[in-house]
Amino acid sequence: MKRVQRYKTGCVRFDRRRGTWNYLYYDNGVRRSRLIGTKRDYPTKASAWKAAEHWNESDLLKEPVHPAPVVKNSVEKYQAEKMPTRYSTQRGCSMWLKNHILPTWGDKLITELQPRPVELWLSSLELSPKSRGHVRGMMRVLWDYAMWSGAVPVQVNPISLVTVKDSSKRTRQPRSLTVDEFRSFIAHLNEPFRTIALVCVCFGLRISECLALKWLDIDWLDAKLSIQRGIVRNRVGEVKTVYSNRKMSVDAEMLGILKSWKQTTQFSAPEDWLFASPSKAGCLPWSFDQVWRSFRKAGRDAGIGWVGTHSMRHTYRSWLDAVGTPIAVPKADAPC
Repeated sequence: MKRVQRYKTGCVRFDRRRGTWNYLYYDNGVRRSRLIGTKRDYPTKASAWKAAEHWNESDLLKEPVHPAPVVKNSVEKYQAEKMPTRYSTQRGCSMWLKNHILPTWGDKLITELQPRPVELWLSSLELSPKSRGHVRGMMRVLWDYAMWSGAVPVQVNPISLVTVKDSSKRTRQPRSLTVDEFRSFIAHLNEPFRTIALVCVCFGLRISECLALKWLDIDWLDAKLSIQRGIVRNRVGEVKTVYSNRKMSVDAEMLGILKSWKQTTQFSAPEDWLFASPSKAGCLPWSFDQVWRSFRKAGRDAGIGWVGTHSMRHTYRSWLDAVGTPIAVPKADAPC
């Protein structure tokens, strides 16, 4: 009877962090909390009170059952605790969450992300199969995080049962250039974009790695080029993979091209960017957008069609294949 009286003097509180209504009461002088439900289940405090009115002493002594978190709450905690630190990866994850997952699933419980409804929803999205695969992967990561954080019991991740047909296939084949096409292409490029194209195609660099080069990365005596960083949207970070961080041999002709560019540019100090932008007073390299537009225009002017920045990397790989170079060589120390 004593417990019932204390229960009747309890109160209902809303936990903003978890998004749940809780009934607070005292049991033998010890403060306890009993879950009522989520904001979605009980929109107002009055409705939460009404739900708790029928409880008796035995109900309060039962082991409380913690509800699954709402998806948007899981996303907030995931972004704070487990979000990848690399900017480009973080940006991609945020895009899938903001544009696709949260608008549809944000107010639902994480346990409502089940194979059949998720797969039907993914198939309705007007995205490429590869993009739908990325969204699926992000939802799987959220489920993994919910289990890791203890919000839901550890179990088989239900998103592992979701399939996205052709998610690993390209909708557009990568473009690689022949030697003659590349010669025609660079003939329509001005500096520094001509040298950027040569560096990318000779070393197989991603454009983020090429633009992040500094003069101190070149060992002129040993003819080596060190790939140490990447830059995405003016944010400098690590290279994409552990294999990307390496030293590469530089051919004598390529070394001469780099020396010629060093004598031409006004930013030639060791700490300066190899392709520093004059419009940024040398504080930043030329942007990806500027290089991309220049490559597109040169491709049209040369009459060879669409050419993107990643076309240089594909061209590098196709030229190595043409001369029978093993795939392990470019990862280790491939000369230009």
